[in-house]
Amino acid sequence: MSEKAVVVYSGGMDSFTVLNTALQSGLEVYALSFNYGQKHSKELQVAAQVCSELQVPHKIVDITAINSLMANSSLTSDEDIPEGHYESDNMKSTVVPNRNMVLLSMAIAYAVSLEAGKVYYGAHSGDHHIYPDCRPKFVAAMNAVSSIANYQPVEIVTPFLHSSKGDILKAGLAMNLDYAKTWTCYNGREKSCGKCGACNERLEAFAEQGKTDPLEYEA
Repeated sequence: MSEKAVVVYSGGMDSFTVLNTALQSGLEVYALSFNYGQKHSKELQVAAQVCSELQVPHKIVDITAINSLMANSSLTSDEDIPEGHYESDNMKSTVVPNRNMVLLSMAIAYAVSLEAGKVYYGAHSGDHHIYPDCRPKFVAAMNAVSSIANYQPVEIVTPFLHSSKGDILKAGLAMNLDYAKTWTCYNGREKSCGKCGACNERLEAFAEQGKTDPLEYEA
């Protein structure tokens, strides 16, 4: 019988690669997505479609009730999404307070209920500059807590923690993944904006691999 694992799956290219990495490792995967009050639900729609195609059990959990406790982020408020690169200070407005600790805590609880030994999520080195809850120190601390918080220890697995976005894309292309089945842009319009930090990083990754992004862009 296959070992069970929960994958925190946003619908973006990182978590899409993580999801497929877990599947190709032979794990029995359960995908978990969250509506935490982000500006749009397009990434969640993409996630649901992918899981349907892969026949992966998928839950979308509505935690919008706690949105007022995770305020002051441009991703969850009326504040405009900043444009530019993640290394710019204005990108700090995209930090959602304590988001990954909240999401991982729920994913761990789900794993315990399933008797799953692992929770996967897609933190990577490109996130380290701007997002404290994607850094190795945070992952190590959460893993330590996760090993003692329940009768059943759960391991937090971050297969791309020390990898760049380009490295993640390279791994996915080696698995013949179709990145048209992902959504990265912080804006939920018909086409990707091509200007926000998420779009910039994604486009850089495709350029680094000498590939063309299958998504359409406004600019």
